[in-house]
Amino acid sequence: MKSIVFSMAMIATAAPVSAQEKDGAPAPAAAPSDAEQRLRTDWAWLGRYQAANAALPDAARGAQRIVFMGDSITEGWVSQAPDFFAGKNRVGRGISGQTTPQMVLRFRQDVIDLRPAVVHIMAGTNDIAGNTGPMSPDQTKANIRTMTELARAHGIRVILASIPPAGGFPWRPGLATADPIIAMNSWLKAYAASNNATYADYWTALHDGKAMRAELASDGVHPNAKGYAVMAPVADKAIRASLATPAPKAIAR
Repeated sequence: MKSIVFSMAMIATAAPVSAQEKDGAPAPAAAPSDAEQRLRTDWAWLGRYQAANAALPDAARGAQRIVFMGDSITEGWVSQAPDFFAGKNRVGRGISGQTTPQMVLRFRQDVIDLRPAVVHIMAGTNDIAGNTGPMSPDQTKANIRTMTELARAHGIRVILASIPPAGGFPWRPGLATADPIIAMNSWLKAYAASNNATYADYWTALHDGKAMRAELASDGVHPNAKGYAVMAPVADKAIRASLATPAPKAIAR
């Protein structure tokens, strides 16, 4: 026992002394990552698409521009399936990791000011994950309503996309995801039907049980090229249906 106590004392004596222990000052904090710094200075990342927005030609009267607002699943669509966007007046405005409150803050800049005929909103995955803090389903629904109301007030038709299926989120191990996604999709479908919006049902096209079909995703959450190929006909159908409806009466600008 004495030898054990002596060894422990020697280890304690040999252990390096921190700066705080030396002079009472706190150790220097690690430099924030780029993502952390951006959350402090541009929480909604309004700077992400400002240059791209400025470079877009003015939307002509009657032009059928479609803006895709969303998170990483929307952002990845542009790179994984560029032909879906090329030459079709479709504009991708997804940002990886974003939650619905962040999308609300950039909705005017990245949707309304682009004067599209239709906005395709895919959101909710990161709300369930709590990427910007805990969120209730009612808070997500309120933000979806806000974006829908803003769009309609500016004469923009709305497509509400289902949240794609996911059996789990790799960045949130152990979090229940499948049933909250199903519940939110049920609300999205009903809300779209009662508010003259179009519902795009990607969940049904992508699912295997309550998860995404393994061959269609890189990690069970984010579609790969095969996944986007399955999603494209659903989107095309929703766009045609939306454009076939009268545009909402816009408020005076």
